[in-house]
Amino acid sequence: MFSIADATLADHAFDLLVRLLKVPSINPPGDERVAAELVADELREAGLEPQVLVSDERRANVVARLKGTGEKPPLVLTGHLDVVPVEPDKWTHPPFDGVVADGCLYGRGAVDMKNHVAMSLAVIARLAREGIRPKRDVIFAAVADEEQGCRAGSLWLCREHRDLVHGEYALGEGGGFSLHLGGTTFYPVQVAEKGVCWLRASLEGPPGHGSMPRADNAVLRLAEKIARLHPTALPTHRTPIVEAFLGAVVDALAPNVPGLRELAASVFAQPALVRTLVDRIPDPTVKLGLLAMFSNTASPTVFRAGQSVNVIPGSASCEIDGRLLPGQSEASFLAELRAVLGDDVTLEVDHTMPAVEASPWKSPLYSTIESVMAERAPGCPVVPYMLPGFTDAKGFAQIGTTWVGFAPVKLPKGMRFADLFHAHDERIPVDGFRWGTETLAEIVTRWIA
Repeated sequence: MFSIADATLADHAFDLLVRLLKVPSINPPGDERVAAELVADELREAGLEPQVLVSDERRANVVARLKGTGEKPPLVLTGHLDVVPVEPDKWTHPPFDGVVADGCLYGRGAVDMKNHVAMSLAVIARLAREGIRPKRDVIFAAVADEEQGCRAGSLWLCREHRDLVHGEYALGEGGGFSLHLGGTTFYPVQVAEKGVCWLRASLEGPPGHGSMPRADNAVLRLAEKIARLHPTALPTHRTPIVEAFLGAVVDALAPNVPGLRELAASVFAQPALVRTLVDRIPDPTVKLGLLAMFSNTASPTVFRAGQSVNVIPGSASCEIDGRLLPGQSEASFLAELRAVLGDDVTLEVDHTMPAVEASPWKSPLYSTIESVMAERAPGCPVVPYMLPGFTDAKGFAQIGTTWVGFAPVKLPKGMRFADLFHAHDERIPVDGFRWGTETLAEIVTRWIA
């Protein structure tokens, strides 16, 4: 079996990541053209024939294929080129300068997710340069618009250019990071993710003069109702993938915690009790991440009302970011919201994407990841995972490609992956990125060999 996992590959991937971080592909408004051309140039230099596919004026996607023998179905390596906005004055180092400091590379997109784009690009370019012809085609897809719902990126690409990006599996983001729990380091593999329901809650009331406050002010009434949407406002639900994740964690910790398996068995049967126990976890990041696994969630994000400071408006609205567990429907989610907000609040759905869930979750590719990780991170269990957010899995799932979220990066204890996403000072440990590049290369080469 051949291997390309070496320092040369890691150096190349790191150089690509620095160059990508220096391209401010912020979404919104959305403009991935420069980043896409950087990627396409690299693919051309490796002897591949990339296609730059434009879904809208500035929304560019890049696809390339390394031809194999065709003995087995293709593998897709994919990542998104867009990043979320920044507040530069809140950063220790400029977000688009690619600064290395304190052992980390700083930049918007360092973990979400130009890191995986750079790793995957380096891997397919190395395979092409060495003239390797594997049993599977390797497809590389760098896509636009993931941060704003995938509509100009993977959803469009899978709908309009299915033949270019369809594979048996897509290896992308959503897992692969170090997760430190109870003295043990785990590496999650994303095999499921929540669905999306973005909507607007509106309420009307009588307008009036600002000098005469009134109790039926639409702003006050809606604000009071929206305040009910605390993190545990919606009911709990049992989800097989979540129970598999928790079961794997319990199995790993049980030898050092007498009675843990018995306690877990009794608690898992009562989802509401699970949430009560999780709510007592002192680590706020871990607690929030776990709480989101037990219910549909609704986060108020944008409040709109009024046009003039001296006029009580006749209506108010709030945009809500809703996320649905696998097995839950848009209708059942809206019913849960109405039970909290009341029937006088109007709910208008803006954008939906269904939950994604692999079945069975332990695929042959998952087993390959386990095998590689047993060598690369011995003693660190690989566990199935449901992402509370969403990824480009939404698009690929619609064309029958199984999503496996594993963008490997080794994080030191005290550095939490969830705290880096969309945060000020987004950064990735240099050594952890290099380790991740070599790990991804091992997974890919074993799978395609």
